[in-house]
Amino acid sequence: MTFTARELRSTIDEDGNLRLSLETVEINDPGDDEIVVRIEAAPINPSDIGLLIGPADISTLSATPGDRAGVTMTVPRGRLGGVKARIGQSLPTGNEGAGTVVAAGKNAKALEGRLVGMVGGGMYADYRRIRAREVVPLPAGATAADGASMFVNPLTALGFVETARRDGHAAIIHTAAASNLGQMLQKICLADGIPLINIVRSPAQAEILRGIGATHVLDSTADGFAAALTEAIVETGATVAFDAIGGGTVGSDIVQAMERAAVRRMTEYSRYGSDTFKQLYIYGALDIAPTTLNRLAFGFQWSVSGWLLFPFLRTASRETAERMRKRVSDELTSTFASHYSRVIGLAEALEPEVVRGYERKATGEKYLIDPTRG
Repeated sequence: MTFTARELRSTIDEDGNLRLSLETVEINDPGDDEIVVRIEAAPINPSDIGLLIGPADISTLSATPGDRAGVTMTVPRGRLGGVKARIGQSLPTGNEGAGTVVAAGKNAKALEGRLVGMVGGGMYADYRRIRAREVVPLPAGATAADGASMFVNPLTALGFVETARRDGHAAIIHTAAASNLGQMLQKICLADGIPLINIVRSPAQAEILRGIGATHVLDSTADGFAAALTEAIVETGATVAFDAIGGGTVGSDIVQAMERAAVRRMTEYSRYGSDTFKQLYIYGALDIAPTTLNRLAFGFQWSVSGWLLFPFLRTASRETAERMRKRVSDELTSTFASHYSRVIGLAEALEPEVVRGYERKATGEKYLIDPTRG
């Protein structure tokens, strides 16, 4: 049978107008190795906002006039170059989600009626046709909300740990650390015996992490932050950082603190700084301003690069990827539990007040879309 569905789409035209809209699509019968899932939960992650809203100026947000529901905002002329490849395309949104299998091809009949989690885009919709091998059946007792966020944040947190181990780092630094992802990372590090330095932006965020057992929690807005960060690095030996903020000087401040800690261990002066290698990975853009690096304060043994989940998974061994996915499934409602501040219907995701809410990307304000709510 054919399913009629709504899809939340994002489109930028040549004049720099970005429009979010609900489009009607037809979902055909699944192929032999495919299934159709009725989506019941899909989280709004920062990476999703990057596609939904991208470089648009949220202050220009307005409801679309006329009968078609939607909102429009403007992409500043200076930012259009970065999205040139998507101009004119109506792009489906939503990286991951969960729901019930309502139709299955002949080779996937065992999944019919099962609750599954999935990743692959186009999840802000009523239905999603997808290959059966790309979904994960949820464990007994888990809900769609439990499984909706079982890919991006959990696998990213585990990927940080795998990357640190692979590159020989003994301890980790993480920014925006009170997020859902940050709390998962802290739980992993506690279980695996890896020292973790958490950087947050308020006392309330610090308390969230201390409540789950964090030892090193630093507020970047507090007096004496730089000195406290250096002391924490001296204590833990951290030489790798994962930065969700991206813009501004926070990443630079971290690498500089790593160098100050390393210089303390030096017995001889070197004009090239310490010989301790320091790695900063930028994996987010909570601040879209340019990244500022005070590179002459780092010595010459350092690197700054990007980190993304799916490129990491492509380079990881099959054994590593399978081990990571199994751990997520086994600990779905404990280590990898996600918390949502608001559940909205698919149509609500286009209301201006709601768009402003999830665009803030504020810690503790994670939104979940449930298309069955309308």
